[in-house]
Amino acid sequence: MRGFVEFIREKGVVGLAVGFILGGAISKLVASFVTDIINPILGIILGLAKGLDTAYLKLGPIKILYGDFISNFINFIVIAFVVYFGVKFFRLDRLDKKK
Repeated sequence: MRGFVEFIREKGVVGLAVGFILGGAISKLVASFVTDIINPILGIILGLAKGLDTAYLKLGPIKILYGDFISNFINFIVIAFVVYFGVKFFRLDRLDKKK
């Protein structure tokens, strides 16, 4: 068992696993937060009746749908923020063994 624990610590598997698990666990919560709270507020500020997801720029016959991209970018930033500070708060970054 000691050899297995040393392997896990040397290879940095704990940090990878924590990031993966936390990212998966909070993704639905963050998506709901952005979709149900942030997008409507930004929609009001930008004057978009249906929220940020429907925002687009029309260039002749072409519609550039930038609203959904911005929504997904906000999701990414919030998830990265939560995972980073979650790891720092629980001091999980100290589990990996330095070489």
